[in-house]
Amino acid sequence: MASSLAIGDFSRATHLNIKTLRHYHRIGLLAPARVDPDTGHRRYGTDQIPVAQIIRRFRALDMPLDEIHAIIVTGDPVARNRLIAAHRRRLETALARTQKAVASLRDLLEPPRDGAAASIQHRRMPATSSAAVSGTIDLADATGWYQGALGELHASLAAQKISATGPGGAIYSNRLFTQARGDVTVFVPCDGAFSATGRAEPFVVPEADLAVAEHRGPHTGEIDRAYGSLATYVADHALGIDGPIREYYVIGAHETADERQWRTEIGWPIFNTGSAGT
Repeated sequence: MASSLAIGDFSRATHLNIKTLRHYHRIGLLAPARVDPDTGHRRYGTDQIPVAQIIRRFRALDMPLDEIHAIIVTGDPVARNRLIAAHRRRLETALARTQKAVASLRDLLEPPRDGAAASIQHRRMPATSSAAVSGTIDLADATGWYQGALGELHASLAAQKISATGPGGAIYSNRLFTQARGDVTVFVPCDGAFSATGRAEPFVVPEADLAVAEHRGPHTGEIDRAYGSLATYVADHALGIDGPIREYYVIGAHETADERQWRTEIGWPIFNTGSAGT
């Protein structure tokens, strides 16, 4: 029979403080070997020290208590390893998210890289026949939504043996930015008569005069700098008019999985003066 320790000695042995040990007892994660019915004093077996150490190490890795309990009570090593592997994947995902956040902070502290904010041009975009998917979305979902819609459109065009005549794009309502929820139309220009299928429908992209800036790279990170440069240019030249923002995905996920190669043109609606910006 294993020797026992008072809760204070068990706390010193395991580096779990008394408050934590009492909490683990209440939730059934680590019950003491014996509780004195008269005094309520808890005593733990020395054979519980390895279990307590495992709990402490998993908590240091931010594993939820219910998952730690499942690992401890299961006698199936395959199930135990599956739980540990699932938490490892969550940690890896969190690490990747942290690394992106650090890179974004670094970008804010460093001057823009060469080519990060390309020259701004004026363009008249003619009315264009296209296939399109429209919807009302949250701003936080915009990247995943437009990529899914573009994939659906390219698949629909291929099924109807219709060729795209230019890069895909999207028209973003002002409410999407001002209210964090609004209408979006994702389109792919095409020749031939496109027939509605699923969410995809024929659509004519309206004619527009735009001030256009190019962003290179993924849509996380520095794309806000391109938007900021474009807004500053339009304001400085008193060119802005009401109308939705457009993006054209010159090189995007459909062309390459390497986000560093992506090229996105951002179009801000303007009053056409007949002169090109620089």
